[in-house]
Order: sequence, then structure tokens, then C-alpha cells
Amino acid sequence: MANASQSVLGSVNKLVSDTGASGAYDSKYGTYLKLFSGELFKAYESATIARDTVQRRTLKNGKSLQFIFTGRMQAAYHTPGTPILGSGDPPVAERTIQCDDLLISSAFVYDLDETLAHYSLRGEISKKIGHALAEAYDKKVFRTIALAARASHPITASPGPEPGGTRIELGVTKEYDAQALVDAFFEAASVLDEKNVPKGHQNRTAVLSPRQYYALVSQVSSNILNRDYGNTQGNLNSGEGLVEIAGIKILRSNNLPFLAGTVNAASGENNTYSGDFSTSCGLIYGRDAAGIVEAIGPQVQVTGGDVSVLYQGDVLVGRLAMGADYLNPAAAIELTSARS
Repeated sequence: MANASQSVLGSVNKLVSDTGASGAYDSKYGTYLKLFSGELFKAYESATIARDTVQRRTLKNGKSLQFIFTGRMQAAYHTPGTPILGSGDPPVAERTIQCDDLLISSAFVYDLDETLAHYSLRGEISKKIGHALAEAYDKKVFRTIALAARASHPITASPGPEPGGTRIELGVTKEYDAQALVDAFFEAASVLDEKNVPKGHQNRTAVLSPRQYYALVSQVSSNILNRDYGNTQGNLNSGEGLVEIAGIKILRSNNLPFLAGTVNAASGENNTYSGDFSTSCGLIYGRDAAGIVEAIGPQVQVTGGDVSVLYQGDVLVGRLAMGADYLNPAAAIELTSARS
């Protein structure tokens, strides 16, 4: 019996005569739809976590926000018969946080592309814009806290000076060493206690890289992680639930200046976020370590009306106006790893 002649419906202009193994895949199936999985291949977005771990204020009708510091006071014995006229304490200092220039992320969506595409463009692009702004937000705050750990306190007058920031060295290339990290947490807790930084996981936060976080989960046993999720700490199967060490809440982020080298200042920044982060490998801090001023919170805008008609498409714009700077350096600790 003779072989049938196959109608190769997926081939352009009968480029191949059959869909046998000898034909190139794209030649055999050139006209068939490239099915989309239902969502774009999402970038590995980092969760935005810094916003609620430090002081945050809304900025309106002004270009900057002033934060006032008061130092400590002393007690003394009264001498009978002498008047009590005050001591002149406490000393006062200030920190001013300015709003940086408007930060934007945008994309133009052409109407025809949106019509022909077999997946949702706007939803995914809007998410990407939001994540771009969120990552910039976290990076500013975390670099600010790292710089705070290297700073002296604004109050220098008697009965001060008040204590400044602290850097804890993990050791030579010890940034992923779980025991070194645990020891650093207890040292940090001691330092914060000595500086009278408020206790509790609502006031003390640690941010590590994901690899450091999972090193703690996998390398350190019962003193860190409870295997029965739901009781206290978490479980090994999911890698979730590592809540705290020494009363310090633990979070993880890719937005740390983790061994980042030198970060230069960018145009539009009105606060200092630049510095050498070559050995920086984690942060432990109190809520007062840094402050954020927000003039415009992260939001997405979409053009419409005449603009859409004129350009036959829409511009999706994400915008953010904020600034960050350190407040109380005593509440900031930077973990470092010697590189040699």
C-alpha cells in the first residue's frame, strides 16, 4: 500500500513535506501558537521589608523633615539651704531628612501589541514597575542603616556623648558561617542592651541575605529552629519560620548592600546612600536607627483619553518620592566579613 501524503499544516509554504524526525522543529511547526504559560517569566522579585522596620513619616508642604534628639540627664544630691535652679540638661541635637527627587519606572504599551498578545501585558508590567520602585526603596534604607553603624551620635555635649553605631566582624570569609552568625546575634543583643535600645522583636530587626538565612536553618539545630511549625520557630521542610535569635526578628532580602563594593551617589539623591560596602554582610538594628520621609508613596499611574488616542497606546508610570537617613546610630549594627 502506498504511503499517504501528509498535509503539513504547521509548515510555512510547504517548507517540509512531513513532520518526521528529520525535519527541523521550527520548520515543521512554524505557524502553531507559542502557548504562553499564563504569566511572564517573572524576575526574582525581592520582597519589600524595610518600610515598616524603621521610623516613617509623611512629608507634606515642605522639602524636609526635622527629627529632634534629646540627650540624657543627670541626678545629683541636694545641698540643704541651696536653691534648685536647673542643670541646663538635656542637650539637644537634630537630624534633617530631605526628600529625594521623584523616582520613576515606566513602560509604553502599544494598543496593537496588547490586542495581538495572548497574555496580559498591563498586569505584569505594572507589577514589574512596582517591584522596581520597591527594590530601590529597600536599597536606600539598608544602605542608610549600614552607614549609621559607622557614624557617631549627633549629641556630643555633656553628660554625653551618646554612643554611636557598631560594626561586628564575623571573621575571615565567615559571612555564611551559621555559628559565626549566631554569635554575632548575641553580641549584637548585648550591645543594644548596653545602649538601652528598646527590646522586643517589634523594635529589633536583623536582615540577612537568603543564603545566610538558609545557612542558619540547615546548619544550626534546636537552639535556632523548632522543627514543628506552628509552635515557635518554623520547620525544616519549608525553610520558613526562623523567627528570631536573642530577641531579634530575622528577615531576608536581596536588597542588602551585601559585599557590594563601592556604591556611588546617583543624580537625584539628596541624602547620602553611597559608600564602601565591600565587607558588609548583614544588618541588625532598632526601629530608631533610620527614618524615612515619604512625599509620594509607591503608586502606578496610567495615561488615557487624548494621550491614548495620540500615541495609540498607554504609558504606565510608577512613581515614588521619599528620602532616608540615619537617626540614632546607637541602634544600628553592621555585620562585616574580613576578606583576607
